[in-house]
Amino acid sequence: MALEPQLSDHNETIDLQQQVFRLQALLEASRQVHSTIREDEVLESVLRIVVRELEMAGAAFPSADLSYGELHGMAEDVLAVFPLRDREGRHMTELVVAPPDGRDLTIYETDFLEGPALQAAVALENARNHKRNVEYARVQQDLDSARAIQRSLLPQSLPKIPGYSVGFRSTACYEVGGDYLDIVELPDGRILMVVADVAGKGLASAMMSTSFRSAFRAMAVTGMALDELAARMNQYQWQEGEEARRRYVTAIFLRLDPARGELEIVNAGHNQGFALHRDGSRCEFESTGTPLGLLPDMRYTVEHCPFPPGSRLLFYTDGLTESFRGEEEFGSDRLWNTFSGCDLTNADGILDALWTAIESFVEDGPQGDDMTALVLCREADNAMLEPAA
Repeated sequence: MALEPQLSDHNETIDLQQQVFRLQALLEASRQVHSTIREDEVLESVLRIVVRELEMAGAAFPSADLSYGELHGMAEDVLAVFPLRDREGRHMTELVVAPPDGRDLTIYETDFLEGPALQAAVALENARNHKRNVEYARVQQDLDSARAIQRSLLPQSLPKIPGYSVGFRSTACYEVGGDYLDIVELPDGRILMVVADVAGKGLASAMMSTSFRSAFRAMAVTGMALDELAARMNQYQWQEGEEARRRYVTAIFLRLDPARGELEIVNAGHNQGFALHRDGSRCEFESTGTPLGLLPDMRYTVEHCPFPPGSRLLFYTDGLTESFRGEEEFGSDRLWNTFSGCDLTNADGILDALWTAIESFVEDGPQGDDMTALVLCREADNAMLEPAA
């Protein structure tokens, strides 16, 4: 009978030593689990620790198709399942453990296994966050490159037109956008300009605007009539396929004859453009056909407009008028009032005034769409500026 207390003390010492060993294993497990930021390595290290250090028969992460040790043949009611949840309590995966000898886990074993499971959950979430951050950085780098490329496709230098001032501004809503603007000098001295807007925003629209640019540049130098140019651009866009039709393009084309002071305009489903003359009269250039690529075999009409000294012209995309302050829209009336009320005579100054008015209106609100504008001014004759005798 005297041996029983000694045997009990001996068993308690063994149990205590086992708990100390397992605690040491748990600390080592924590170090190993957090030593990597790769998801597969995190899960594999947890499985090795559970089997080798905590002396389980086998362990697995079924959702990742990873296992270690012996799991086959184990009754499902013997297997222990430890869910891994993120900081918000969302289920990420689960650790399945097979106890040794097919027995149930003891309460001590369960407590110790909950420790590695908790550490695994933290490490797994960190690994997934790191992977997302790396992927985001790569995508952001690609988008930054795409933005730089798209900016390089805008006119890098403006034509020097004696007696005229031309300028443009384009700001994308996201890294890249679907607005397009181009200015092409023709061999006969005339200037061809276009402002276009691909349906939608973002990368898909930006890709479509690049395709549009290639086709426009190829056709522009042929000198074909402006209505024929619009018709061919429409057919090109239509024939590009279903996705191109979904990304139809509104566009307004302008051909300037600087020597004669005359404009030719074709508006293909775009916002109206307008010209303001020195005497206060106004020309509006409404749409004469559907957006490019929306319907096949469309024909368009050319509008002719004189552009005498002291005149100014504005083409723009709807990002300017559809700038919002709460539910209130900047609108075409405010745009016209700002443009017509500006007493500046150079294109860049007028663009500055337009952007300042829009920014003041939205009160630091977010930009909701791509914004592009083209301004053309013709200098007033000195005789027109002199007061009457």
